[in-house]
Amino acid sequence: MKTLKDVAIGSSAKVVRLHGEGAVKRRIMDMGITKGVEVYVRKVAPLGDPVELTVRGYELSLRKEDCATIEVE
Repeated sequence: MKTLKDVAIGSSAKVVRLHGEGAVKRRIMDMGITKGVEVYVRKVAPLGDPVELTVRGYELSLRKEDCATIEVE
């Protein structure tokens, strides 16, 4: 299983499934990360957390912990 945490900088991936539960999963879905959406990894902060993504035409920062719950292909 490949997660968004494993995607290289400058690469895109398609969301297959969200593994979070409850409020965390809801928050991620409210930010526009849903099944089938294309996510582009723009950059990673110097200390490795957070990750800056482009989703549906806007920039978004997510913690690596949250990225690990998003399965991609």
